[in-house]
Amino acid sequence: MRNLIFLFFSLLFIPSVFAQELNCEVQILTPQLQMTDPAIFKTLEGAMQEFMNNRKWTDDAFQPIERIDCKLIITISKELSNDHFLATANIQSSRPVFNSDYQSVMLNYADKDWDISYSAYQPLEFNENANLSNITSMLAFYAYIIIGLDYDSFSEKGGDPYFLKAQSIVTNSSNVAQKGWKAFDGTRNRYWLIENLTNSKYDAFRKAYYQYHFAGLDHMYDNRNSATAEVLKALYTIEKVYDRDPNIMIIQLFFNAKSDELIEIMRGASQSDKIKAVNLLSKLDAGNSEKYRNILKNR
Repeated sequence: MRNLIFLFFSLLFIPSVFAQELNCEVQILTPQLQMTDPAIFKTLEGAMQEFMNNRKWTDDAFQPIERIDCKLIITISKELSNDHFLATANIQSSRPVFNSDYQSVMLNYADKDWDISYSAYQPLEFNENANLSNITSMLAFYAYIIIGLDYDSFSEKGGDPYFLKAQSIVTNSSNVAQKGWKAFDGTRNRYWLIENLTNSKYDAFRKAYYQYHFAGLDHMYDNRNSATAEVLKALYTIEKVYDRDPNIMIIQLFFNAKSDELIEIMRGASQSDKIKAVNLLSKLDAGNSEKYRNILKNR
């Protein structure tokens, strides 16, 4: 469904050469490396990038222009041995907005529980039905999250099949020693991310997510006023979810990705809608409340 809509919008004819779904750049940073050969991380960087970009994640046919741009920046924080490391991974993805050269940030999340065991030239093995490797399970999990969010922005709950696959990876990893897969590992981890995205209690958030992107962003080109109104409606729907459960992870993730974008969108609104937006955003994303006051400032 996502691809059909995107093709309809793009109105482009491209020869029938199909690509994988992701266009992922992987970067590994080693600011405090002491005992490990840095060449190992270059090898791992290439292996991870190949794993993300050369694997088929869906049954849909993607054309090269449709590949989802994403980036994985891994910062090694601790060497437990010369082949076992702890790291923080920043996962980013974006998608184009119709009839513009603007890329909307879809995901911007720092996972602090990356536990990596890797030796030079070790093959990255993956099985959807078992955690064979913490590296590949984490990579696959985020591949499905990235794809699911992208599909959710093009059709209502369109990401369901991919979120279910990510949920399966979490289930298969529930007995491993590494952190991030279990509810008691923390309140902001892989377990809670996929729990929020698959919990029917939060369906209204996902519907608002679709409205924000498809009825809002993708129509800024032809009627900015009505598109901005749709964005504001989506925020009011998110408020209803927030009022019921203000601490859910997906709301925080939404504003991590969208805060700067929302400021630019709402700057073009009427003065009354600007005031509504500032009050609403300051409630939903209190940590950025001062930043949202920029909506009221003249350019």
